[in-house]
Amino acid sequence: MHMRAFTHRATRVSALVGAAAATGLLLTACGADDTAPSASVPPSATAAAPGAAASPAPAPGPFNDADVMFAQMMIPHHEQALEMAELADGRAEDPGVKRLVAAIERAQGPEIRTMRAWLAGWGRPGSAGHGGGHGSGHGMAGMMSEQDMKDLAAAGGEEFDRTFAELMIAHHEGAVAMAEDERKNGLNPTARKLADDVVRTQSAEVAELRKVLDRL
Repeated sequence: MHMRAFTHRATRVSALVGAAAATGLLLTACGADDTAPSASVPPSATAAAPGAAASPAPAPGPFNDADVMFAQMMIPHHEQALEMAELADGRAEDPGVKRLVAAIERAQGPEIRTMRAWLAGWGRPGSAGHGGGHGSGHGMAGMMSEQDMKDLAAAGGEEFDRTFAELMIAHHEGAVAMAEDERKNGLNPTARKLADDVVRTQSAEVAELRKVLDRL
């Protein structure tokens, strides 16, 4: 009798402990559910698009029309520089030209993607247009005409190097002028930083291209 009473009592204690543990787990789970949203998700994030937390705004902060125009104009400007650089393959001979071509391809492709991301984030068109406006060859400083591109494609060796240097100097000077406008009139810090980079790097490349012309 004593042993059966002890066993019965132990069974009741075990059951009560198990019930208490289960109740504690349930309360803990409920508490986590009740507090998690307010603790981990800021109120401003609730209206964000899916994936916004993983992909922060590419150009955070305020922006103005000058920032938008800078990106819209610089994208086709960079695209033409890449087209010119592609023509160097099999045509360029000067080591300095080849080195600058590699630098242009390395820098301007990623910058194009960056500026497209800005415009997408700002809800603006990807370019300023391609017909008599800023996107046309004659609407942006330094842009090559169709004939300029044909002449470059027809050249080879030293003639290509000289033509490339002359055209790219004018092209870079146009980009620097647009970047200077952005530094003066733009509002967005990220766009202004890229404008600083364009002025610095392309001014240095213009100096190198002038050295190429001096030795050819």
